[in-house]
Amino acid sequence: MVHAFVLLKVEPARIAALASELTEVDGVAEVYSVAGDVDLIAIVRVRHHDDLAEVVTRHVSSLPGIIETRTMIAFKAFSQHDLDAMWALGTD
Repeated sequence: MVHAFVLLKVEPARIAALASELTEVDGVAEVYSVAGDVDLIAIVRVRHHDDLAEVVTRHVSSLPGIIETRTMIAFKAFSQHDLDAMWALGTD
């Protein structure tokens, strides 16, 4: 499974509508509106790298109102459970 974070700069009037539209794109698991340098962050989960290219370049980038995208591919996921276990090493 490939996980990616797509950071989107969006036309201000389109933020809410675009967030809803992004949730309809196959491969987009979650969408967050955020404060800072970008307006939305889409979490993409697909089986193959080629699928990621399809989702981001063909579907996400083609939606009206998107000014810029930046995609970050995750190498490894850490859950809170994993972090708790890591910090608990050697405490017994």
